[in-house]
Amino acid sequence: MDIIFLRELKVETLIGVYEWEKRVPQTLQIDLEIALPDNRASETDNIKDALNYADVVRDIQSALASRHFNLIETLAETIAQMLLDDFKSPWVKVSVAKLNAIRGSRMVGVCIERGKTS
Repeated sequence: MDIIFLRELKVETLIGVYEWEKRVPQTLQIDLEIALPDNRASETDNIKDALNYADVVRDIQSALASRHFNLIETLAETIAQMLLDDFKSPWVKVSVAKLNAIRGSRMVGVCIERGKTS
């Protein structure tokens, strides 16, 4: 299985259960591993057969800009389902972290895997 990854993507979104979190955007860090539906890109060396990273980032930014999430678990699930459905990935790993949310911790977050690895 071929997997592409995207590390330390920073996005701004409304996330959290407290009233101030529903008004003030916070910075999240997202790490992705996305299984490719096939290995055509490595065989053809043609961009048309590859997963376009820019499309992935654009769609994530759009999804996060369009709504408020109470939990990072829900946000991670939204991203995972988008990658499975829209980009036809058979398996994804999505890590989402709030930066500096807890005093003394650089980040707190969640990591989920969805789909099938084989």
